[in-house]
Amino acid sequence: MRIDFQKYKDGLVPAIVQDFETQQVLMLGFMNEKAYEATKKGGHVTFYSRSKERLWTKGEESGNFLELVSLAVDCDSDTLLVQARPKGPVCHTGTGTCWGAENRTKFGFLTTLEGIIQDRKENVDKEDSYVSSLFRSGINKIAQKVGEEAVEVVIEAKDDDASAFLNEGADLLFHYLILLKAKGFGLKDIEETLKKRHL
Repeated sequence: MRIDFQKYKDGLVPAIVQDFETQQVLMLGFMNEKAYEATKKGGHVTFYSRSKERLWTKGEESGNFLELVSLAVDCDSDTLLVQARPKGPVCHTGTGTCWGAENRTKFGFLTTLEGIIQDRKENVDKEDSYVSSLFRSGINKIAQKVGEEAVEVVIEAKDDDASAFLNEGADLLFHYLILLKAKGFGLKDIEETLKKRHL
Protein backbone atom coordinates (compact mmCIF):
# COMPACT_ATOMS: atom_id res chain seq x y z
CA MET A 1 0.00 0.00 0.00
CA ARG A 2 1.55 3.28 -1.11
CA ILE A 3 0.60 6.44 0.77
CA ASP A 4 1.69 9.81 -0.55
CA PHE A 5 2.81 11.53 2.65
CA GLN A 6 4.73 14.09 0.56
CA LYS A 7 1.67 15.43 -1.26
CA TYR A 8 1.16 18.17 1.33
CA LYS A 9 3.91 20.31 2.87
CA ASP A 10 3.18 19.21 6.43
CA GLY A 11 3.53 15.51 5.51
CA LEU A 12 0.06 14.72 6.86
CA VAL A 13 -2.80 12.78 5.28
CA PRO A 14 -6.41 12.74 6.51
CA ALA A 15 -7.40 9.54 8.32
CA ILE A 16 -11.13 8.80 8.45
CA VAL A 17 -11.98 6.41 11.27
CA GLN A 18 -14.94 4.06 10.87
CA ASP A 19 -16.33 1.52 13.33
CA PHE A 20 -15.61 -1.90 11.88
CA GLU A 21 -18.90 -3.36 13.08
CA THR A 22 -21.45 -0.54 12.86
CA GLN A 23 -19.81 1.13 9.82
CA GLN A 24 -20.46 4.49 11.53
CA VAL A 25 -17.91 7.22 10.78
CA LEU A 26 -16.38 8.07 14.16
CA MET A 27 -13.84 10.82 13.66
CA LEU A 28 -11.27 12.45 11.41
CA GLY A 29 -7.60 12.74 12.32
CA PHE A 30 -4.30 13.19 10.55
CA MET A 31 -1.39 10.82 10.21
CA ASN A 32 2.18 11.28 9.14
CA GLU A 33 4.38 8.35 8.26
CA LYS A 34 5.45 7.80 11.87
CA ALA A 35 1.83 7.78 13.10
CA TYR A 36 0.94 5.32 10.38
CA GLU A 37 3.80 2.99 11.36
CA ALA A 38 2.95 3.31 15.07
CA THR A 39 -0.67 2.41 14.31
CA LYS A 40 0.33 -0.71 12.37
CA LYS A 41 2.89 -1.78 14.96
CA GLY A 42 0.99 -1.03 18.17
CA GLY A 43 -2.53 -1.97 17.13
CA HIS A 44 -4.02 1.23 18.54
CA VAL A 45 -4.86 4.07 16.15
CA THR A 46 -2.26 6.81 16.45
CA PHE A 47 -2.41 10.25 14.89
CA TYR A 48 -0.16 13.24 14.54
CA SER A 49 -1.69 15.94 16.74
CA ARG A 50 -1.27 19.33 15.14
CA SER A 51 -2.10 21.11 18.40
CA LYS A 52 0.29 19.02 20.52
CA GLU A 53 2.85 18.78 17.70
CA ARG A 54 3.56 15.13 18.46
CA LEU A 55 2.25 11.61 17.92
CA TRP A 56 -0.95 11.02 19.83
CA THR A 57 -2.59 7.65 20.40
CA LYS A 58 -6.36 8.01 20.72
CA GLY A 59 -7.22 6.94 24.27
CA GLU A 60 -3.77 7.46 25.76
CA GLU A 61 -5.33 9.61 28.51
CA SER A 62 -8.97 8.47 28.59
CA GLY A 63 -8.41 4.76 27.96
CA ASN A 64 -10.90 4.93 25.08
CA PHE A 65 -8.58 3.38 22.53
CA LEU A 66 -9.36 2.60 18.92
CA GLU A 67 -8.24 -0.97 18.22
CA LEU A 68 -7.03 -1.24 14.64
CA VAL A 69 -8.82 -3.67 12.33
CA SER A 70 -7.68 -2.50 8.89
CA LEU A 71 -6.13 0.35 6.93
CA ALA A 72 -6.92 1.30 3.33
CA VAL A 73 -5.75 4.14 1.12
CA ASP A 74 -7.92 5.93 -1.42
CA CYS A 75 -7.43 6.09 -5.20
CA ASP A 76 -5.24 9.23 -4.95
CA SER A 77 -3.02 7.66 -2.26
CA ASP A 78 -3.56 10.65 0.02
CA THR A 79 -6.43 9.70 2.37
CA LEU A 80 -6.68 6.76 4.75
CA LEU A 81 -9.74 4.80 5.80
CA VAL A 82 -9.11 3.30 9.23
CA GLN A 83 -11.49 0.61 10.45
CA ALA A 84 -11.33 0.13 14.19
CA ARG A 85 -13.12 -1.18 17.25
CA PRO A 86 -13.70 1.68 19.72
CA LYS A 87 -13.21 0.99 23.40
CA GLY A 88 -15.54 3.62 24.78
CA PRO A 89 -16.76 7.00 23.54
CA VAL A 90 -14.70 8.40 20.67
CA CYS A 91 -15.28 12.13 21.11
CA HIS A 92 -13.74 14.07 24.00
CA THR A 93 -17.29 15.32 24.73
CA GLY A 94 -18.31 11.75 25.62
CA THR A 95 -20.37 11.00 22.51
CA GLY A 96 -19.96 7.95 20.29
CA THR A 97 -18.78 10.02 17.33
CA CYS A 98 -17.27 13.46 16.82
CA TRP A 99 -20.55 14.49 15.17
CA GLY A 100 -22.60 13.82 18.28
CA ALA A 101 -24.28 10.75 16.81
CA GLU A 102 -24.81 7.48 18.61
CA ASN A 103 -22.50 4.74 17.44
CA ARG A 104 -24.84 1.81 17.07
CA THR A 105 -25.71 -0.73 14.46
CA LYS A 106 -28.31 0.43 11.99
CA PHE A 107 -30.45 -2.10 10.17
CA GLY A 108 -31.66 0.18 7.39
CA PHE A 109 -35.45 0.40 7.13
CA LEU A 110 -35.80 -2.18 9.91
CA THR A 111 -34.35 0.40 12.33
CA THR A 112 -36.98 2.90 11.16
CA LEU A 113 -39.68 0.27 11.59
CA GLU A 114 -38.43 -0.54 15.09
CA GLY A 115 -38.77 3.13 15.96
CA ILE A 116 -42.35 3.23 14.71
CA ILE A 117 -43.24 0.10 16.69
CA GLN A 118 -41.62 1.57 19.81
CA ASP A 119 -43.65 4.77 19.34
CA ARG A 120 -46.88 2.73 19.04
CA LYS A 121 -45.96 0.89 22.24
CA GLU A 122 -45.24 4.10 24.15
CA ASN A 123 -48.47 5.73 22.93
CA VAL A 124 -50.63 2.62 23.04
CA ASP A 125 -53.69 4.44 24.42
CA LYS A 126 -53.35 7.39 22.04
CA GLU A 127 -52.77 5.54 18.79
CA ASP A 128 -55.55 3.93 16.75
CA SER A 129 -53.33 1.53 14.82
CA TYR A 130 -52.98 -2.20 14.27
CA VAL A 131 -49.70 -2.28 16.21
CA SER A 132 -51.17 -0.42 19.18
CA SER A 133 -54.15 -2.78 19.19
CA LEU A 134 -51.78 -5.73 19.42
CA PHE A 135 -49.96 -4.15 22.37
CA ARG A 136 -53.33 -3.54 24.06
CA SER A 137 -54.26 -7.20 23.50
CA GLY A 138 -51.18 -8.38 25.40
CA ILE A 139 -48.26 -10.73 24.99
CA ASN A 140 -50.33 -13.85 24.33
CA LYS A 141 -52.02 -12.32 21.29
CA ILE A 142 -48.72 -10.99 19.93
CA ALA A 143 -47.00 -14.37 20.37
CA GLN A 144 -49.97 -16.10 18.73
CA LYS A 145 -49.66 -13.81 15.69
CA VAL A 146 -45.96 -14.71 15.36
CA GLY A 147 -46.88 -18.39 15.44
CA GLU A 148 -49.57 -17.93 12.79
CA GLU A 149 -47.21 -16.02 10.51
CA ALA A 150 -44.50 -18.66 10.96
CA VAL A 151 -46.88 -21.39 9.83
CA GLU A 152 -47.85 -19.32 6.78
CA VAL A 153 -44.17 -18.90 5.86
CA VAL A 154 -43.69 -22.67 6.03
CA ILE A 155 -46.71 -23.24 3.81
CA GLU A 156 -45.54 -20.71 1.21
CA ALA A 157 -42.00 -22.14 1.28
CA LYS A 158 -43.38 -25.34 -0.22
CA ASP A 159 -44.80 -23.52 -3.25
CA ASP A 160 -43.11 -21.65 -6.08
CA ASP A 161 -44.80 -18.28 -5.56
CA ALA A 162 -41.88 -16.02 -4.67
CA SER A 163 -44.07 -12.97 -4.06
CA ALA A 164 -46.33 -14.81 -1.61
CA PHE A 165 -43.32 -16.28 0.19
CA LEU A 166 -41.66 -12.86 0.57
CA ASN A 167 -44.90 -11.26 1.74
CA GLU A 168 -45.42 -13.92 4.38
CA GLY A 169 -41.79 -13.54 5.42
CA ALA A 170 -42.31 -9.79 5.80
CA ASP A 171 -45.41 -10.45 7.92
CA LEU A 172 -43.44 -12.82 10.14
CA LEU A 173 -40.56 -10.40 10.61
CA PHE A 174 -42.94 -7.51 11.28
CA HIS A 175 -44.80 -9.42 14.00
CA TYR A 176 -41.54 -10.71 15.48
CA LEU A 177 -40.31 -7.11 15.81
CA ILE A 178 -43.52 -6.34 17.71
CA LEU A 179 -42.93 -9.35 19.97
CA LEU A 180 -39.34 -8.26 20.61
CA LYS A 181 -40.52 -4.79 21.67
CA ALA A 182 -43.27 -6.29 23.82
CA LYS A 183 -40.58 -8.25 25.66
CA GLY A 184 -38.34 -5.18 25.96
CA PHE A 185 -35.81 -6.18 23.31
CA GLY A 186 -34.82 -5.21 19.79
CA LEU A 187 -32.78 -6.31 16.79
CA LYS A 188 -29.58 -5.22 18.55
CA ASP A 189 -30.19 -7.86 21.23
CA ILE A 190 -30.62 -10.56 18.59
CA GLU A 191 -27.46 -9.39 16.88
CA GLU A 192 -25.51 -9.60 20.15
CA THR A 193 -26.84 -13.12 20.79
CA LEU A 194 -25.74 -14.24 17.31
CA LYS A 195 -22.31 -12.66 17.80
CA LYS A 196 -21.80 -14.59 21.04
CA ARG A 197 -22.74 -17.83 19.29
CA HIS A 198 -20.38 -17.05 16.45
CA LEU A 199 -17.46 -16.57 18.86
